[in-house]
Amino acid sequence: QVQLVESGGGSVQPGESLRLSCVASGRSLSTYTMGWFRQAPGKEREFVATVNWSGGSTDYADSVKGRFTISRDNAKNTVYLQMNSLKPEDTAVYYCAATWLGLLRGASVYKYWGQGTQVTVSS
Repeated sequence: QVQLVESGGGSVQPGESLRLSCVASGRSLSTYTMGWFRQAPGKEREFVATVNWSGGSTDYADSVKGRFTISRDNAKNTVYLQMNSLKPEDTAVYYCAATWLGLLRGASVYKYWGQGTQVTVSS
């Protein structure tokens, strides 16, 4: 099976930036659509961003559009989430996921999931 491992989370002040990474092992993800999701305490898991296999098509949640950028490096089997202008409401555990289906927002279509990395934004 594919194993996804997120890293890059941490604690930052509002307005600062973080870059999350998701490294896959066990199988190449070069043909997969990749997504980022997040879940805050007491809330449902929500869609953040997704990118197709080539990196040529992306989609973002309205709450992060213009601030976050999803990208991928298939040679490194890695997906990234660059997070700029972070806000306290961005605080959550961030998960990466993979699907062989198209560019979609629904968590149910993603087959593989990482264990998450904590992002905390506070002054």
